[in-house]
Amino acid sequence: MAGIAESFRNMFKIQELRQRILFTIGLLVIVRFGAHVTLPGVNATQLAQLLASQTGEGGGLFGLFDLFVGGAFKNAAIFSLGIMPYITASIIIQLLGAVVPYFQKLQKEGGEEGRKKITQYTRYGTIFIAALQGWGVSVRLTNLTLPNNGAPIVPPEVQGMFFAISTMLVLAASTMFLMWIGEQITDRGIGNGISLIIFIGIVARFPHATLAEFTRNENIIIEILIILAMVAITAGVVMVTQGTRRIPVQYAKRVVGRKVYGGVTQYIPLRVNTAGVMPIIFAQSIMFIPETVTMFFPESEFMQTLAVYFRPESMLYVALYSLMIIFFTYFYTAISFNPQDVSDTMKKQGGFIPGIRPGGHTRDYIENILTKITLPGSIFLAIIAVLPSFMIQMQVSPEFAHFFGGTSLLIIVGVALDTLQQIESHLLMRHYDGFMKSGKIRGRVGRS
Repeated sequence: MAGIAESFRNMFKIQELRQRILFTIGLLVIVRFGAHVTLPGVNATQLAQLLASQTGEGGGLFGLFDLFVGGAFKNAAIFSLGIMPYITASIIIQLLGAVVPYFQKLQKEGGEEGRKKITQYTRYGTIFIAALQGWGVSVRLTNLTLPNNGAPIVPPEVQGMFFAISTMLVLAASTMFLMWIGEQITDRGIGNGISLIIFIGIVARFPHATLAEFTRNENIIIEILIILAMVAITAGVVMVTQGTRRIPVQYAKRVVGRKVYGGVTQYIPLRVNTAGVMPIIFAQSIMFIPETVTMFFPESEFMQTLAVYFRPESMLYVALYSLMIIFFTYFYTAISFNPQDVSDTMKKQGGFIPGIRPGGHTRDYIENILTKITLPGSIFLAIIAVLPSFMIQMQVSPEFAHFFGGTSLLIIVGVALDTLQQIESHLLMRHYDGFMKSGKIRGRVGRS
């Protein structure tokens, strides 16, 4: 503990690092402030009464979305959409890069101009998605009423086209403002700005979720066991997130003038979880489709029966969800890591894997290893994703169960590790001890 406290003190001894940290904290405070500013036209008093009458957090699509934006969606705040439209647009552009030749060319051969074009298209897509979702939010708010007297959250004199358009404009502008904040944090602060905005939204719910859990269960022994289980699960996620398989690459010696280049051994780090959190996001998006469709047929007995089978506590849901995560893990790994490109780059630079011929043999060798390590990584992701459902069945409160696994835990661990590594690099560059005096943060590696 003394070493960690000393590292925290060292963080603020370095002027540049101190300025970056304070700058990041200041912008994140603005993000949290915007999550509590109600949209124009919404009756804040009646909205507060509606929230007070609700027990627990909404499940399904709305509950998950609200988790990512730190409660702003439930609060009908100006930051209700958070940064999620930008994330959605980025995913769409990335998928287009795998199937559309034009986007493939921009990604691989466009250079700096190509990256600018992709960024421009992503921003256009963000505005379109944010405006479309803003219209959906306006419709949802218009239909919300108090359960006791049926009073609408949006007064009748405000409802209409003007409210819909103003909501769309405010939410789209807020999303673009959050995107700008994320870029400023990345350039002038610490860590990845977009990831930190999502991170702070999820973490902001933790105190409320913890209070709700300890309030509903007064058995302190059970609560201690639950906390210990959470610590063990988080430690497992950290190990798998950092886990890599290193493939040695030998570079031949080259003599240029009087200098000798090459002759060294480097490593290709293949991550156990190359796809990160994306397989869970893809699988969740598809698994929410049946629930969303059944909402439009409240009177249909067949549709309501179908909805029962697609609830998170259903074994059919768990089985399909797990299989889809395994599939999307391989799919996303295939589009984010290309063994052919790695093999071609190695060949151009005079590198080779010991005992493996350059070219096609190297590509096949890397593909084989990547396939083998992706299987346990995908199974682990599937287990982490379904853990919240099992914890709810074990009488853990739904809001607290989110922190046992799923997208939220993976985002928290991934962003925390990335930010910690950046702070560590600043400390070590100036000859200060980092947060781990025994060495830098490293993955658990295995040599080929």
